[in-house]
Amino acid sequence: MTFSPWDFPLLSDANKYSNLQCFLKSVTPTVPSKRLPKNILHSLGKDIVGCFSLSSLWKFYTERSIFGAGVPILLNNGDSCLQYYCPSLSALQIYIKNPTVSPRMEGKGGAENQERGSSSDESELSISFSDNSSKSSDITSDETGETDHGDPFGDLYCQYNETISPYDRIPLTEKIKELANEYPGLMKFQSTDLSPYSWIAIAWYPIYQIPLTKNVKELSACFLTFHHLSSFKEEQSKMFPFINCVEKEHTGGVCRDHEEKSEIAVPPFAALTYKMNGELWMNPATSDQEKIASYLDAASSWLKLLDFNHHDFNFFISRRRF
Repeated sequence: MTFSPWDFPLLSDANKYSNLQCFLKSVTPTVPSKRLPKNILHSLGKDIVGCFSLSSLWKFYTERSIFGAGVPILLNNGDSCLQYYCPSLSALQIYIKNPTVSPRMEGKGGAENQERGSSSDESELSISFSDNSSKSSDITSDETGETDHGDPFGDLYCQYNETISPYDRIPLTEKIKELANEYPGLMKFQSTDLSPYSWIAIAWYPIYQIPLTKNVKELSACFLTFHHLSSFKEEQSKMFPFINCVEKEHTGGVCRDHEEKSEIAVPPFAALTYKMNGELWMNPATSDQEKIASYLDAASSWLKLLDFNHHDFNFFISRRRF
């Protein structure tokens, strides 16, 4: 379902509304939900979230990458404006469990892949995919008959860690298309093809307002949101290797598990803020303060779990004032 940013009830209930909540809702992707194969529903029950294609997720960001994502902002003086944020790719890790889908780099051994998220002067794109991605390791796996000696998170299909200045970055969808030239799975995978440890981080920087609002320094706030890309929950990761991915005959249509529901949201499970000063963003009558702390803890725990040295996360943390 599409909507205008002005559809949000800015003044409906001052005790429940906050600009922070409005931002998070405005940047949460909604994508078409696909029908799940019966074997997945039978194996995991009804707790599994819907299935979606990565290509539909990128499509959600197409217009927002060009014009920005509009976020209705209620100013302290009672006026309002539409603040636009440009999304850019901050970080990405795609883990899969099917080694036949994952490209292999002969001669690229485990040592290079041990520091998955290490940063450099340039934007980083992983060319090693698992600790057993060398030719000798593959041979060993075939000889023993075992199929999974690698990373417990799955096979690392690709990863990205942006390090250049935010205002020098190309739009999100343009970057994804660029990466897809080398990693076509970015346009072909379904959310059920991915390990529960697949994720994306998106940086949101302000670009303009309508109408133009002067002398409101709080509108320079920037955000970093983290989103899961898999239909599977972390606690289901042990079951993941035994589940067949989306079957060809199930790559279209709506999700019948939720009768009328044809779209699903991919909300952030973690987030960080930068320059979010003053009282403009958080409503003291809500749980905004606790929510921000919870989002920060979630991001920190996630990156620690994956041993990922996230450049933008480190930047935001180093400049936090509270």
